Amino acid sequence: MPAYIIVDIKVHHPEPYRDYLKKITPTVAECGGRYLVRGAETEVLHGDWQPARMVVMEFPDWERAHYWATCEEYQPIHQLRQANASVRMILVDGAVETVLPSFNSRG
Repeated sequence: MPAYIIVDIKVHHPEPYRDYLKKITPTVAECGGRYLVRGAETEVLHGDWQPARMVVMEFPDWERAHYWATCEEYQPIHQLRQANASVRMILVDGAVETVLPSFNSRG
């Protein structure tokens, strides 16, 4: 089942960030992933979320997406991103609920 990494990025240092982009792009494909959204225009429809630069990546499964985001091999590249941008990143399972979830105090 596919899994998605969704990232909201605010770039602080554009030139070094471009170096990050050159290095990180091939790693997504190496993990079987692909970009679905990369820096496209956004429109806030509800709430106060003001995303800066949105990126959505699809991976074949949770394990490969998680590996891409956390493996030691790519940490030097991820550190380039952290040094040059503020980032919020989540990993989302591609499952579609077929029944109503039971909501609790956590969400």
